[in-house]
Amino acid sequence: MPSDTTENALDQAARRLDQALARLEQRVAARIAQAGASADGAADQDRAKLAAELDASRARERELAEAGREASEALSRAIGELKSALSEPAE
Repeated sequence: MPSDTTENALDQAARRLDQALARLEQRVAARIAQAGASADGAADQDRAKLAAELDASRARERELAEAGREASEALSRAIGELKSALSEPAE
């Protein structure tokens, strides 16, 4: 049968182990929270970068659409001038 001192030593060791596990759990939880905050910050930066790239792409799209309209108008004028020149009687 174990003596009181052995049980007392085991109880103390169990308490120390419980305390160490509690501290470890707290540290792990803090690290997880910190990692989550860092990931959120990185995701925010990625979203901001993507939003800026999307804005730039949309601006470029508008520029290209305007250039296309201008080219279409120039071609229409050129076609009209060619038709006019071809329909005039030769001298």
